[in-house]
Amino acid sequence: MDLLHSNGVLIIQHLQRDYRAYQDFLNFMSHVGDPRNIFSIYFPLWFQLNQVVGTKMIWVAVIGDWFNLIFKWILFGHRPYWWVQETMIYPNQSSPCLEQFPITCETGPGSPSGHAMGSSCVWYVMVTAALSYTVRWKDKSAVTLHRLTWSFLWSIFWIIQISVCISRVFIATHFPHQVILGVFAGILVAEAFEHTPAIQTASLRMYIKTNLFLFIFALGFYLVLKLLDIDLLWSVLKAKKWCANPDWINIDTTPFAGLVRNLGALFGLGLGINSEMFITSCKGKNSCKISFRILCIAASLATLQLYNFVKIPTHTEYLFYILSFCKSAAMPLTVVALVPYCVHSLMRTTEKKLN
Repeated sequence: MDLLHSNGVLIIQHLQRDYRAYQDFLNFMSHVGDPRNIFSIYFPLWFQLNQVVGTKMIWVAVIGDWFNLIFKWILFGHRPYWWVQETMIYPNQSSPCLEQFPITCETGPGSPSGHAMGSSCVWYVMVTAALSYTVRWKDKSAVTLHRLTWSFLWSIFWIIQISVCISRVFIATHFPHQVILGVFAGILVAEAFEHTPAIQTASLRMYIKTNLFLFIFALGFYLVLKLLDIDLLWSVLKAKKWCANPDWINIDTTPFAGLVRNLGALFGLGLGINSEMFITSCKGKNSCKISFRILCIAASLATLQLYNFVKIPTHTEYLFYILSFCKSAAMPLTVVALVPYCVHSLMRTTEKKLN
């Protein structure tokens, strides 16, 4: 692994030295790959356009991030910004200098990359969903258009994935092999859900059972290894020790913070889809109207941006996790039930006045 890591450091140094002019773009692509964008941007857009795709997107994101957590705990992957400080392979303590950025100091283990995995799985869902519309075209000109569309969309997919991967390596939060592993792991998870139609008809009980299983398995795995004197939070200590600026360390990047956030999102989706508000609004006559969907998309995106202003206190860890779960559950619940119900009621009131 030392050879893999040392070669990775050379690549990071090359990127930081020769591609400094692209720093703003690379930082932006790192934000594009942030798994939290799935819940605040991609999901609100797709759920109102196609509820099947939107539902699949949340399941893929949550299960993918859960597997990412388990793999990180198993693989014990180092991050470049602390590895160069602790490795003994460099003579006379001449460790390479890697620049750190405000988004460098993530606290979880490094392999596989969560950003690369989350980005690849959600973009895989979006691309395959878009292409599913063109597959139905039968005439010869339509087949040609489908092939062009296929080439264009998959080119966009790989451009985004490569850009996200390079950005994560550039900021010294991942080694190259970690982002490559993340991309292909995300694709495998997304492809698996292409063959799992049962999630579209899951009851609230099934959502709760899935949440409990994911939480109990992760917590049990953590406690069993802790009994074996293996601390799965070892990476948090290294991040605090070697981060250039303590203010860059965020509790939101710890392993359990991601787990709680994802479980909240899945619970919120289940609660919303099985609610009367969803059935009344999204299964009614207004659901087929373009105006209804546009209003829902606009209102959902606007409302979810307001959630960014809700700052969760971080002084008490357990309180942070509870409030993070509630906030994460509220986001899909807002998109699936609350906003569509309000838009439906508004349109119905307007129609009555016109009549």
